[in-house]
Amino acid sequence: MALLIAMSLVAAAVGGIIFVSGAERPTTEPVAIDAGLPGKTSVATRGAERVLSAPVIPSASGAVPKPSSTASRPPQPVTGLNQAQMNNAAVIVQVARERGLSRRAMLVAMMTGLQESSLRNLANPAVPASLDRPNEGSGNNFDSIGVFQQRPSQGWGTVAQLMNPRYAAGAFYERLFKVSDWESKSLGDAAQAVQRSAAPDAYADQEKRATKILDVLL
Repeated sequence: MALLIAMSLVAAAVGGIIFVSGAERPTTEPVAIDAGLPGKTSVATRGAERVLSAPVIPSASGAVPKPSSTASRPPQPVTGLNQAQMNNAAVIVQVARERGLSRRAMLVAMMTGLQESSLRNLANPAVPASLDRPNEGSGNNFDSIGVFQQRPSQGWGTVAQLMNPRYAAGAFYERLFKVSDWESKSLGDAAQAVQRSAAPDAYADQEKRATKILDVLL
């Protein structure tokens, strides 16, 4: 009998320990990372909210164009241009904006596009692959293609790249900024330093039209 009583007392003590231990242990529930925590946002939201600023390259006057606040829509063509030409002009401006470039850089690029192709994305029968890309006509100057009449054989890019107005504009700006004194040159001379045209004085003739286009787009 004494043995049974002792065993009962031990069992009761052990049961009490288990019960207390179970009651004191905090309940663990799965928690989503960053979810519902004050002062924190999800990884996806943080990534979406962060905006990287493009490096700003000011003009000689220090003026830098402000980002456009208007909704994206096809720009209305200025006199003498059709919608496709105006769209290409808008791309030239947009690429410059994304890179934080000056109005002067845009003006040199616009003058060049007007002189080289009348702001048309031109294919070239001498470059058969260009005919398979979206285009607005064709030219026949060596292997020159696109809005800026850049040549694949001269290291400007692939045919597919140069037939993309966005890429072509970016390639033009990159070459322009390799000309160390481009801002001190006249607009026409700056364009010629990049293009090395057989008609070096022709770019200056496009300044008035290019200025009018920029006034509409900026």
